Amino acid sequence: MKQISRKITHWQQNLPHHLESTLFDRNLLRRGDAYDKPLLWVLLCLLCFGLVMVYSASGVQAGLYHFDNRASFLIKQTQFALIGGAACYLLMRVPLWRWQRWDKYLFYIALISLFAVLFVGEQVNGARRWLPTPFGFKVQASEIFKLVTIIYMANFFRRKIDILHDFKRVIMVGIPVTLGAMLIYFTRDLGSAVVVFSIFLALLFLANMPKSWFFSAIGIAVLVGVVAIWGNEYRLRRVEVMWQPWNDPTGTGYQGLGSLLSLQRGGLFGEGLGNAVIKRGFLPEAHTDFILAVIGEELGLVTVAALVLLYVWIIWRAFSIGKLARDLELYFNSFMAVGIGVWIAVQTFINVGVNISLLPNKGLTLPLISYGGSSLVIMMIALLLLLRVDYENRRVLLGHSVTDPKQPAPRPQPQTDTAESEDISDKA
Repeated sequence: MKQISRKITHWQQNLPHHLESTLFDRNLLRRGDAYDKPLLWVLLCLLCFGLVMVYSASGVQAGLYHFDNRASFLIKQTQFALIGGAACYLLMRVPLWRWQRWDKYLFYIALISLFAVLFVGEQVNGARRWLPTPFGFKVQASEIFKLVTIIYMANFFRRKIDILHDFKRVIMVGIPVTLGAMLIYFTRDLGSAVVVFSIFLALLFLANMPKSWFFSAIGIAVLVGVVAIWGNEYRLRRVEVMWQPWNDPTGTGYQGLGSLLSLQRGGLFGEGLGNAVIKRGFLPEAHTDFILAVIGEELGLVTVAALVLLYVWIIWRAFSIGKLARDLELYFNSFMAVGIGVWIAVQTFINVGVNISLLPNKGLTLPLISYGGSSLVIMMIALLLLLRVDYENRRVLLGHSVTDPKQPAPRPQPQTDTAESEDISDKA
């Protein structure tokens, strides 16, 4: 332990000032932990809170369809949480350079799964999004594609960092992602397609692409979104009533109106855990898309605000981890952390926006809270990768190598340019 402390002190004395301040903000040098304990405990508490709220929000609906067991949804969600925990335990020791090697295979598997959903997927509530498996549970392929998109783009930008101003070569990264987003759209999952495009655009921006390309991509995405909404009468109707759901209280605005009534009834401090009334048949999908409304009715707007701030803290943590990885020249790790942060930010914003009738219903879950096996397991794996990025940052600070042993070492930069630049600055 004393040896580790001496190494940390050595790195503290030799780090650049901007990097040192970032590290001190997160207590890396003072505490010397091997991983981000506060982030881990926050995620575990959030997961446990989600299980409690799934049971509270789904008890009535479970009683309607499973008369002998009102905890049916809780049992299933707990099983998925255990599956996600087992997957994280198996993957926790896998270095990130192996994910770099697997990116193409994972991307092909995700695309094949999206193709398969169109033909053999199970249809629920008019949407064909779930792929049946021989093990008795269904997989939502779009959730897998979100994570795979981050891995694929992070590895592409790491390998092609020197050609980011060559449009013909950079466009190649957009074609596969666009294809996957189109397949997701064909499954009537516009919300997940929006998340994928948001991740794509955010990573383009952070990769320092030319501004004209970036704003052109935004324009194309907005145009595609407008066409997708305008060309579908049901989506168009959702947009028309999203700010005034009481204009169609028994039709398209039914869910939004129920969510607003639930939040209004809860007030600041709520009616008490398990005492929500709107969830008892008046709020469809109370344990999935609209679980935040149940939280608001039972625990109050104070708890909702605290939960939103907690997500903001997690997003900030992801960006902080990504910035440190970038400063340590771990570019794949940096894009991974930032991509995961963007994913959580966009999905949380859409879910909260739907619950307060700011956005039309998109069918997206609240990360780690809402009921849903695929979303829970994949999100747990994504957050494990975020913790792995932080772990490898700390390993590098202690002098260890975390790069692919088969990857060639980076070429040293010529010293003449640096000397010339210093001379110029001195003369100036």
